[in-house]
Order: sequence, then structure tokens, then C-alpha cells
Amino acid sequence: MSKLRLAVLISGGGTNLQAIIDGVEKGYINGSIDLVISSNRNAYGLKRAENHNIPTMIIDKSQYPCSEKRQNLIYEVLKAKEVGLVVLAGYLEIISNQLIEAFKNRIINVHPSLIPSFSGRGFFGDKVHKDAIRRGVKISGATVHFVNEETDGGPIILQKSVEVSYRDEVKDLKEKVLKIEHIILTEAIKLFSEDRIEVVNNRVRIK
Repeated sequence: MSKLRLAVLISGGGTNLQAIIDGVEKGYINGSIDLVISSNRNAYGLKRAENHNIPTMIIDKSQYPCSEKRQNLIYEVLKAKEVGLVVLAGYLEIISNQLIEAFKNRIINVHPSLIPSFSGRGFFGDKVHKDAIRRGVKISGATVHFVNEETDGGPIILQKSVEVSYRDEVKDLKEKVLKIEHIILTEAIKLFSEDRIEVVNNRVRIK
């Protein structure tokens, strides 16, 4: 089976990117990270990529103020690289419909809650955990899903839960969830690389 060509889109620290890098280097994922694109030139994830000799590219608002132009550029770069799977790992920009259509069921995202809870437009970063704690849920978690035109509405690939303690603050819950994000994101990429994921009526069947 040929190696899966990956592109990872980031905006911040890149801990999920690091988990993918580790999975590739250990042979857990049959693939290669051919490009890391950041929407933030100060993202530490860029340094992580450079440390492993992975090509990087910055496509941010300072260079390309027009959102449509940024998305078109990403589209052109990914097509040129012949990327097989696009991974959104803490990427804080909306993906264009053009990109979603071109890479249908080949863009995945990791979200820090058990979708459909605490998901959709406006739910990202600490807000997800703040609202989970404020609501008093006893269980939260993370979800890896395909990306479609509906924010956090694509087919769910994997989910994993964590317990929420009454004493948990945002930073505590965030740390718990981040650990399982690393696990299920790399597992989902592995399954995709092995052609074991099938989408049927907006649901995922793992073969």
C-alpha cells in the first residue's frame, strides 16, 4: 500500500501536529507529512515542523487580507502537492466550499468536545471547555470528523470521552481533552491510510 500524503493546517502550538509527526516516524501511520500550512506566522507548530524537516508555508491575513484569496491559495498548493488527506489540527479559519468539495471526505478535523455537544459556529478553543464546565457536564471529550459545509457537521470518525470533575477548571479540562485528541487523531489518520473508513449516509463505518 502506497504512503498517504498528508498536509496539516495549524494556527497555534501544534501539539496535535507533533502527535502526527510521532505517529509517522514510529511507523504507526503509513504516510508522510508533505506540508504544514499555518494561518499564524508565530505559531510554534511551524518550529515543530522545521525540527523534523517538514516543508512549511504561512498563509495569513497580513500577507493575504482577502479570505477568498487565502483559501484559493491553499487549494492550489494542496492540489499541486497531490495531498491525499488534509488534517485541521487547531486551524482557526473557515475552510472554503471549493476546498471541501475538491477534497470531499478527505479533510478531517479534531474538535475538543463530544459532537454534537458544544460544537458549531463560535465553539472553538477555551470557549468549548468553559461552556462544558458552566453546564456542569460529567463527561466531555474529543471528536475527529470529516469536514463538510456545516461547521462541525461532517461524519464522525472517532470519539473518546474524559470525566469532568467538579474541581476542574478550564486548563484542567483542556489538558485532559488534549491528551485524547492526540490519540484519536492519529488513530483516525491510521485508519484512513489503511482505507478502512467508509462514509454511508453521513455516518462512518470502520471496516
